[in-house]
Amino acid sequence: MGGCTCGNCPHGAREGHRQAVAAFLRRREEFAAGQGLPAAVAHSASASRQWVSEELTQSAALVAERGRAEGKAWLAGLWRRTACGVWALVVVLLVVQSLTAIGAGWTAARTAGLLAAVLLAAVLTAASWFHRARGGALAPVIGEDNRLSTSRAVAAGWVLFVAYAVLVLAGQLAAASRPGQRDTLITGLELARGAGVVTVLAVVCGIAVLVRRVVGLRVLGQRLQKVRADRPRAADLLTDDSGRGAFADIQYVVISAVALLFAAVRLARRPDQLPDLPWGLAVVVLVSAATYLAGKYAEGGRPVILSVVRAREIGDLDAPIRTGDDIEIRGAGFVPPGAQGADRLSRMVVRIGTVNAHVPLVPVPGGFSNPTDTVLTVPVPAEVEPGRVEVQVVTAAGVETNRYVIDVTE
Repeated sequence: MGGCTCGNCPHGAREGHRQAVAAFLRRREEFAAGQGLPAAVAHSASASRQWVSEELTQSAALVAERGRAEGKAWLAGLWRRTACGVWALVVVLLVVQSLTAIGAGWTAARTAGLLAAVLLAAVLTAASWFHRARGGALAPVIGEDNRLSTSRAVAAGWVLFVAYAVLVLAGQLAAASRPGQRDTLITGLELARGAGVVTVLAVVCGIAVLVRRVVGLRVLGQRLQKVRADRPRAADLLTDDSGRGAFADIQYVVISAVALLFAAVRLARRPDQLPDLPWGLAVVVLVSAATYLAGKYAEGGRPVILSVVRAREIGDLDAPIRTGDDIEIRGAGFVPPGAQGADRLSRMVVRIGTVNAHVPLVPVPGGFSNPTDTVLTVPVPAEVEPGRVEVQVVTAAGVETNRYVIDVTE
């Protein structure tokens, strides 16, 4: 009735994930409205909250499993789409060359440009097939967190463009019959002609390598929280891990795309030499790259506990923290970017002394009231020994907060 959900094909994996998400949302809204509770736990607020949290955790685990299956199936089928996209660009180039050749005539440079595009397309198609399980031609620009990497995508764009420009010159050199033509083409490869392009290429490739190193070290040092995505998306190039637009990424992609377009026009106008990217435009790209790198250094931060207090409901008397009481932990960075899903939230743990307490999921219409990025509530387990104990939050990314000391009385 709902379609194939076998998980062995892209359609089945997609339909299975859709059904799991719909079932989870129905269940969450039902619990948020106070419905669906068994009579055995309905009389106790803490028992009903724990039961609801366990039910939602199990349902969220199914959603996550179906989401990973969909992502894997989508990634395995991506190589065909990338290969078709590459050859579609070759067809577009052929059409554009044919239209611009009207009146001007077909030249050896047009033939060299078309052959260079076909050669690059064949190489990318072969690479797509060999990496068909990892996204085809996009495999090199997919990061370790299963998202498209902005720095790698920009670097890949410049590498492909420079390779295409060199192939165009090589094709013309192979077809040149007069020594003067060959000398002109060889002169067009001199560094003085393409210093701007070469400089930009070196910088963006260096930025791609450096950003990977910076992110890796910050994750290992627990100064940056990273959560793996189900699958890469085109929006990853312009957003952060939580899906919000990131200024550093947007300006880097936009300025690089504009510079690439300018260089492509220069190559079309002067196909006998490397594109002479003006130094003014090259410096703009370098400033953009530096801004992007600075943004990578500035993003993130370690989660921190600022205070821990006894959670008090209306009508309760003021009292010290005892075992069985709810404590409210206030701070920042408890929910890593991209971890807003229930399956990620259910992995949060509060370490109270030597006891690990899982943070309960408290549903409200449209989401959860607990946990949040700045506040989370958890009961003090009965196994906690009275006295001074340390409280520490472990986020879904595995990052630990600072230790906060509280007094637990009998």
